[in-house]
Amino acid sequence: MSILMSIFLGIVQGITEFLPISSSGHLSILQNLLKLGYEEESHLLFDVLLHLGTLVSICVVYRKDIVLMIKGFIRFLRGSSDFSEFGDPLVPPARQALFIIIGTLPLFVLVPFYSKISLLYGKTIFIGFALLVTGALLYASDKYLKEGKKNEKTMTALDALLIGVGQAIALIPGLSRSGTTITVGISRGLDRNYAVRFSLLLSIPAVLGSLILSLFDALKTGIDWSLVPIYLIGFVVSAVVGYFAIGFLKKIMSSGKFGRFAYYCWAVGLLAILLSIIL
Repeated sequence: MSILMSIFLGIVQGITEFLPISSSGHLSILQNLLKLGYEEESHLLFDVLLHLGTLVSICVVYRKDIVLMIKGFIRFLRGSSDFSEFGDPLVPPARQALFIIIGTLPLFVLVPFYSKISLLYGKTIFIGFALLVTGALLYASDKYLKEGKKNEKTMTALDALLIGVGQAIALIPGLSRSGTTITVGISRGLDRNYAVRFSLLLSIPAVLGSLILSLFDALKTGIDWSLVPIYLIGFVVSAVVGYFAIGFLKKIMSSGKFGRFAYYCWAVGLLAILLSIIL
């Protein structure tokens, strides 16, 4: 693991984690086809830090929402109905926090199958086809799905649950988590900008849970402490790049050009399929 490799993979993680093009798919394709010298099994701590970096970027961008949701949910658990200090009394932050919990539940259904799902990371041709599916979802969300008006005031528990199902399905490498959850959100009538916001907030418990499990695996596997400074460089790069990627995603959604990512996913998917056959 070199410094340049750490920086490069930090950039890839930061960009692909939030843009609807599948971070897991890109990292797997790079490793499987180009043999960049990065293998998740031997650098588990590095993988943890890359994802921690993008998690930090979400928390920075939505820090106010997160603080209000925590405070609001604590008040909710205490049985208080006075949410006036959080703004509009009709929209308690506790409501959004509860929907995020509901949206996270489908992930637990797939936990027993994760070891089998992880085997797909080594199958480049499968990832290529999954990217084609991601492209189709993005194209459909832009061309055929009408933007709704639902937001934190009007979305329902069923909306949150179905978006969570989309997040669980997107554990498959090559399927974009953000692309899938945003598409499901739009199909349920969410405002496009709120669909992005809810999708990113929903990713926090999912990524945090994955990080905890991966950290335990890293400790069991063993850590080369001499590489930690290089790993930390990748962590910083992924956090900084991720911060700007979130801003770019929000601008793309506001401009109504979300479907343009479909062409990129189709191109990368086809390239991955062709290279997996040739090489």
